[in-house]
Amino acid sequence: MNFDLSDEQRLLQETVDKFLANECPPTRVRQIFDRDSSFDPDVWKGLAELGVGGLALPEQYGGAGLELLDLAVVAEILGRRATPGPFFEHALAGMAIALGGSEEQKRDWLPRLAAGDARATVAFAEADDAWQPDQWKLPAGETLAGTKHHVPHARHADLILVGVAGGNLALVERGAPGLTIEAVEGLDRTRRLDRVQLEATPCSLLPDGPGAAPRVRDAGLVLLAADAFGGAANCVEVAVEYAKTREQFGVKIGEFQALKHQLANMALEIEPARGLYWYAAHAFDHVPAESAAFAALAKAHLTDRFVEVARNTVEAHGGIGYTWECDVHFWLKRAVFDRAFLGDPGLHRRRAADLYGW
Repeated sequence: MNFDLSDEQRLLQETVDKFLANECPPTRVRQIFDRDSSFDPDVWKGLAELGVGGLALPEQYGGAGLELLDLAVVAEILGRRATPGPFFEHALAGMAIALGGSEEQKRDWLPRLAAGDARATVAFAEADDAWQPDQWKLPAGETLAGTKHHVPHARHADLILVGVAGGNLALVERGAPGLTIEAVEGLDRTRRLDRVQLEATPCSLLPDGPGAAPRVRDAGLVLLAADAFGGAANCVEVAVEYAKTREQFGVKIGEFQALKHQLANMALEIEPARGLYWYAAHAFDHVPAESAAFAALAKAHLTDRFVEVARNTVEAHGGIGYTWECDVHFWLKRAVFDRAFLGDPGLHRRRAADLYGW
């Protein structure tokens, strides 16, 4: 079987990549990284005009009606470019409503989310790194009371999808009574995190939230894996290019055998793993019996590899690699985010083992 991307998927990647190369190069990423907010309305507007906000949403609500693999190949480019902004959580929130929402909830929110006119995020994590739907304890009812941690871009969201007890999902709108959002200083400034406090906050439960929540979690794992692949692939390219130009003792450092081996090992760690996130995304829509396990394995493996490759890239740059002025730290910090968000690799390897009955 020749499993590869279609011409349309490659064109989608090229289109997004060209836009980001022009509108959000590393110099722009650095400007956003150094300020108080990683939300850039111009970058977000451009991505929305490309249709990124509604790729996997149903056509009847203004989306493109595509599959998770189409969303994932865009996530790869965003990871490669260390793109700041709310793509990841916005996509998951829209998917949650599409999978578990009522007809009224879909009509109210999906067209605006698809067009980028409204922005959404997801609030899953609770205390003690409780990310998974079966770990959520926040009581559910007509109102919510409790705390959600590590919520991406909550300050800029018009809608928050909150994970609640019973593995359900609830909608909380911007400005709702009792909703308090507090900024948290995280490592990856391309994706800012907030703490969300809820005190008798009105909400609207998704009718099929318990059915949608595990699927949304799995989609999130695949998108993190895709982002990690793109970031790691960029790290390899950056390290190789630096080795070709940097001179030490009168020769290019790429001629040193130890560095040659390090760069080769980095490439061998990453390139064969491309198919892992491809298949996990494919399985989400076409092989439901394998979907959860492959999503867990893709997230665990690729985010671990991203951290390793990013650290090696810093080392390949020598003394300058450890400085704020060197762009490499964008990807190292992004790697740490991808590894931690929605649970660390050890958790998801154990989940995969349980799913396979090992």
